[in-house]
Formats: sequence, structure tokens, C-alpha cells
Amino acid sequence: MARGLWIALGVVGVLVLAVLMVFASYVSAKNQMVANDQAVKAAWSEVDVQLERRADLIPNLVETVKGFTKEESTVFGDIANARAGMLNAQGPQAKIEANGKLDSALGRLLLLTENYPQLRSSDQFMRLQDELSGTENRISVARKRYNDALQNYNTFVLQFPNSIWAGIAASSRTTLSLPPARPRKPCPM
Repeated sequence: MARGLWIALGVVGVLVLAVLMVFASYVSAKNQMVANDQAVKAAWSEVDVQLERRADLIPNLVETVKGFTKEESTVFGDIANARAGMLNAQGPQAKIEANGKLDSALGRLLLLTENYPQLRSSDQFMRLQDELSGTENRISVARKRYNDALQNYNTFVLQFPNSIWAGIAASSRTTLSLPPARPRKPCPM
């Protein structure tokens, strides 16, 4: 009987150890999912900050262009509407869509400079255009960081056994990624 008791205790001990190892694996995976999720949110926040920075630069650029081009009111109206849509957008998906509209409207504004050589010689316009270019570069870097963080999160969630733990913890794969910034042609000097 003593031998059977030792065998039973050994089996129970092994089972308890196995349960503890599985639980430790779950806790570790859950903590890593939380850390990766927070990294994605922080990276999106940086993208959002840079998009708002660009939106804040646009009124100054529009006012400078308005001083040289009075008859282009539809372009100015489109930019104002797109900017308002960008600033009022809630959530990443809405901001991405609004940003696309703002990109399109801003592209039309920058095309106007080709028709107005005196605008291209304006120091204020050139300074604002340089600031806008710098902000576009920052947006590009922030988008890359966001997409990298998203890829890390999704890779972690899809790996075995993390996929099992993600299902139990209700952590799902995130599918919202930002398209890369479209290269813009510089305005001719």
C-alpha cells in the first residue's frame, strides 16, 4: 500500500507541476500580448500627433497661397473641408480615411504653385513647404513604426501556443495597418 501511495503522490505532483507550467505559459503570453498591444497604441498615437501637426500647418500654407491666388477658392474649400474632417475623425480607421482626403486636397494645392512662379519665390511659402516636407517625413517614420509594432503584435498572437492563449484571453489579431506614404514630387523651383 505504501508503494501505491507514493505512486499516486508522484502522479499528482507531476500533474500539479504540469498545470503550473501551463498557467505560467498563459500568464507570460498574456503579459506579452498586453505589452505588444500597448506598443501598437503608442505607435498609433505618434502617427496621430504627426497627422495633427500637419493639419495645423495647412492653414498657414493656405493663407500664404491665397495671397497669390485669389481665384482658386474651390481648392481652398476642399482643403478646409478635408482638414475639418481630419480633425473631427474619431478612431484610427476614420483618421486614415480623412487623411487620404486631406492628402488629395493638399496635392491639388501644391500643384497650384506650378502656375504661380512668384509664389515659389516667397520665403514664407518656402519655409512652410519645408516644414510640411519635414512633417511628411515624420509621418512616414511614425507609420513605419506603427506598422512594425502591429506586425510584432500580430506575429506574436498567431504563433503557437500564443494563438491558444490569445483565444482564451480574447486578444485578437489587429488588421488595421497604414498604407505607406505616397511619394510626392517636389515643386519645381
